[in-house]
Amino acid sequence: MIRRLGLAAVLAALGASLLVPVTAEAQSRRKQPPPGDASQMPIAPVEKVFPLGASWSVVEFNGKPVYDRRATLIVDQNLRGTGFAGCNTFSAAAYPLRQQGFAVGPIAVTKRSCDSGAMAFEKAFLLALRGTQKWETVNGQVILSGSQGKITLNRSL
Repeated sequence: MIRRLGLAAVLAALGASLLVPVTAEAQSRRKQPPPGDASQMPIAPVEKVFPLGASWSVVEFNGKPVYDRRATLIVDQNLRGTGFAGCNTFSAAAYPLRQQGFAVGPIAVTKRSCDSGAMAFEKAFLLALRGTQKWETVNGQVILSGSQGKITLNRSL
């Protein structure tokens, strides 16, 4: 019983010493984090996420509006890019990468024949798609850019 009272007295003395008022100087030292603290580091920008599963239609190609040609792109959850290139349908592996990079594998295309204007557009579109290196979203549009050109896409139904 005496041991219990002795332990209780020691704990009470420790608790009382913790209740000593803190001086203003000690409080000011507590509020400021030490130099090199993680809370002082700049916050890294949030990585954008590519809109997988959405259907996109080409509205601009290399700075020129596309009214007379219909071209589409869908990148599904399995990272497979499919669509219509103006005359033929296509499919390829399409990988959104870190820091808004984008890679497209070899493209498989159907062999339908169309007029020369549609075929020329299709060839240029597929070359630009294959050469895509970066993607970004601006005002609800997806912009794919690379060594072969720039493709601007609007969300479609």
